[in-house]
Amino acid sequence: MELNKIQDTIIEEFEVFEDWMDKYNYLIELSKDIPDIDPKYKTDEYVIKGCQSRVWLNAELVDGKIIFTADSDAIIVKGIIALLIRVMSNQTPQDLMKVDLYFIDKIGLKQNLSPTRSNGLLAMMKQMKLYAIAFDAKMKQGN
Repeated sequence: MELNKIQDTIIEEFEVFEDWMDKYNYLIELSKDIPDIDPKYKTDEYVIKGCQSRVWLNAELVDGKIIFTADSDAIIVKGIIALLIRVMSNQTPQDLMKVDLYFIDKIGLKQNLSPTRSNGLLAMMKQMKLYAIAFDAKMKQGN
């Protein structure tokens, strides 16, 4: 599915909630849907730096598309990474390198997170884009 269509769907899902407690509860629900990360990736090597909570992120290139898996020890953060995976997984490195993740502002996510969680969100997005850059470079080398 196209990146912007996925983002628009997420925006519509969040529009049904009037207050942020309901949105947080929805994030907690989303955290239950995240694909399990292989335990071998739950090491310091895969921890995203800049997150107060521990967040493990792995990416693999499969048929020209990046597949992300992740986990977190904090349920709200796990919901946030689940949203990012929903948008960014199964996309080409080129699409991810230029994606504008506008859904984050449209649903009010960044404004309603604590400063440390907001920094963690930025760190997660940065790490996912770094994977895209690395896979793009690898594809251009023919590996």
